Amino acid sequence: MNRTDTSMDALRQAGDELADATVAALFERGEVGTFNTLMRYVSTSGAPLPEGLPDVAREYLEVTSAPPAWVDWGEMEKARLFFLDNNVHITTALSFASMPACYLVPHVAKLLSTTHGLEYPSKRMAETGQFTVYLMRPDAFEAGGRFVPAAQKVRLLHASIRHHLTAENRWDTATLGTPICQEDMIGGQMFFSLLVLDSLHRLGVHMSTEGAESYYYAWRVVGAMLGIDQDTVPRTLEDARRFLDDYMLRYMGPSEEGTRLTRQLIDLYEEVVPGTFFDPVVSALVRHLVGDTCADWLQVPRTAWDTLVRAVPHLLGVLESVEDRSPLGAWALDRLGHLTTVFELSSLTRGRVMHYAIPEQLRKDYGVSGAVPRTRRWTPPAATVSE
Repeated sequence: MNRTDTSMDALRQAGDELADATVAALFERGEVGTFNTLMRYVSTSGAPLPEGLPDVAREYLEVTSAPPAWVDWGEMEKARLFFLDNNVHITTALSFASMPACYLVPHVAKLLSTTHGLEYPSKRMAETGQFTVYLMRPDAFEAGGRFVPAAQKVRLLHASIRHHLTAENRWDTATLGTPICQEDMIGGQMFFSLLVLDSLHRLGVHMSTEGAESYYYAWRVVGAMLGIDQDTVPRTLEDARRFLDDYMLRYMGPSEEGTRLTRQLIDLYEEVVPGTFFDPVVSALVRHLVGDTCADWLQVPRTAWDTLVRAVPHLLGVLESVEDRSPLGAWALDRLGHLTTVFELSSLTRGRVMHYAIPEQLRKDYGVSGAVPRTRRWTPPAATVSE
């Protein structure tokens, strides 16, 4: 897909028409509080919508209650198996690469800092982790699944942030574009899909081409359900590389907000790591995954562990050899990965389910087993040169 500065600028001005109209109507009619209260009871697909739900909200929930008609369920199942086979690595990539990458885009870091304040890192990481776990469950899109309601609420949350920042004149739209615009939403999709795959490759994780493509496909489905215009989304990993390179070259750089959010994120994960001896591993892993230049922009500390972390790919190679040669070893490592993910999510959420709600004002609180066959080992698309 050919992209120009003009076409990217157009994405910068576009939001999400359906969600934006829904949120605007809820605020205009004073029904946000009623909506939030009732939506706490809507957590699974197929459940009857509660009585008293505002009409505009009911219409939105009915329209967005199903995934896109074009979804290939075979690809989605391959993506789920890929996640099960690599869940601890994917969680690591989301935590130590995807989140810091958001902070490398100054206007995104500014938005995140404005809308979430000091409580941002733990809340955002908990919501992201829980959202991903919901997506990769066998019943994600079936009656009783939790993913679809979560996606519906996240989409409205984004719309509410756009509503507040523009209505309260807290965002320079002329300079920065629409908050949480189409361009930034696609960029976010790249951070949680392609950048995760890049990070797994950097860690030395052995991925199949089929698994990598399926994982990216699953995030395309997620993007569609979060209101991203599918006519503009990269369809292939190669096109995704071109978009991500163009996007980062347009915007990435140091910022005060990015530095502060990174420090908060590092502090958060140092609290999760037992004791203090291994605390420097957090900074070392972030630096390894985002690279020295970006890590310096974010003021990630250099530590004595920086060199040791580079040995991670060799360690993972040994573990994968055990997994490939021993069914019992594969089972044990998969269980360890599952338990690690659950432990991390539980630590971030303090054991609670995260509820997505439309903020009435912006404030600081805010079953198939087996692995995807390892054939045709995946290599990331080469970096591109922006024209």
